[in-house]
Amino acid sequence: MLIRISTRVVSIGLCLVVLLVPAGLAQTFSPAAVKMFHELDQQPNDLARYIYLVKTIPELPVSDRQLAMQMFASTEDELGLYNEAIRDFPLKSHASADTTLPTAAEWMPASAADVVTKLASDRRTVLVNEAHHDAHTRQLTLALLPRLRALGFNYFAAEALVDEDAALMQRGYPTMASGTEYLREPSYGDIVRMALKLGYTVVSYDVDRGTTQDREIGQANNLYKKVFAKDPNARLFVHAGYAHIDKAKGRLGSTIPMAMQLQKLTGIEPLSVDQTQFREQIPSEPDDYQQLIKEFPPDGPTVLLNRITSKPWSAHPDLYDVNVILPPTGQGALDSGYVQPSTIVHDMVRAQPMLAHYVNTQRPEWLTLHNERFPYAVSTALCKVTSPCVVDAHYIDESNDAIAADRYAFMQGETASKLYLRPGRYRLRAWDIRGKTLSEQIITVDQR
Repeated sequence: MLIRISTRVVSIGLCLVVLLVPAGLAQTFSPAAVKMFHELDQQPNDLARYIYLVKTIPELPVSDRQLAMQMFASTEDELGLYNEAIRDFPLKSHASADTTLPTAAEWMPASAADVVTKLASDRRTVLVNEAHHDAHTRQLTLALLPRLRALGFNYFAAEALVDEDAALMQRGYPTMASGTEYLREPSYGDIVRMALKLGYTVVSYDVDRGTTQDREIGQANNLYKKVFAKDPNARLFVHAGYAHIDKAKGRLGSTIPMAMQLQKLTGIEPLSVDQTQFREQIPSEPDDYQQLIKEFPPDGPTVLLNRITSKPWSAHPDLYDVNVILPPTGQGALDSGYVQPSTIVHDMVRAQPMLAHYVNTQRPEWLTLHNERFPYAVSTALCKVTSPCVVDAHYIDESNDAIAADRYAFMQGETASKLYLRPGRYRLRAWDIRGKTLSEQIITVDQR
């Protein structure tokens, strides 16, 4: 018998599952999946979540594994294992059958940040989406935050935030209690940290109850009540997930998306920017994404402009205004010293079965943020012969529960990697599956 549950963990998982299964079934799970959700929510940290999912996924019914793998990939993302996350939850890039992909004869590449900023100049609401397990889809929002603030945008809403952190604005940085698991990924934390620093009023808006349609309505209602009902002249920048940004029905089946609901409430048509329609797979396969990057090799978040009209290309203009194409993570990638595969690692007390890692010895180039962040070498020497372990870098003036500036999970001993950090002083901490501190030191990253 199938049963229904409504928890924060399930709400997180539903961000994508509604795109993969019929909308009417999206919130119905088997008893095995329900058990997984509850036990996953009880894990003490992201490394423990990783270990739990590695052990649990093979035991789930086949029908539940796709959702579980999304959650596993998101956990890898939160641990700094970015390429592994893309590999472990691939999304096939495709457009509808009646879509003709653009060619260089009619279209030209341009900086997504430049184009979206120009398009936003006369808009009141801008929505940018992300794939929750791919932190690369957070790079554009980081670039847009100062640009949109300069245009007069004064509210920023992030899907991963929760209502419970009333001290967020005053404190000036997010902590583990500020949001869902997605917020624990350093780039997401950086987004919220930057928005606060720039003077945005930062608001939460997600809901974790009801059906898929209830969630879309709840999100739109929260944005209206927290922003436009209080400030009729507000200009709002929203960082959302997947099809929440759509202005018409389609990718969520018969469900009316959040953006469509918000437009009804406010009378304001949003500028919707999609980053999830055409995405990289690892290993790469022939698909629409590969065709696009071959025709228009990107060196950062890129959009395509018509050579005659300068209008941006959208594969689905009824749903959103523009498609963003991200460069493949292997392009110009930097050596991390990440050496796998290994199927068994040890934490000094017990053996833990692990998924074999076949991807690469790299962390992606985009982590430099075009030379805003610099590499800092780390190795398993910090872990004091304990593995797996996670190395976090925290800003020196932030608390221990702050979202890390960067982090990396070592899954076996005698390996080295790099963190990517802005100039400044940091508290470097290595910790194990129990959350126990293995080593801690103060470091300085110099301007270069």
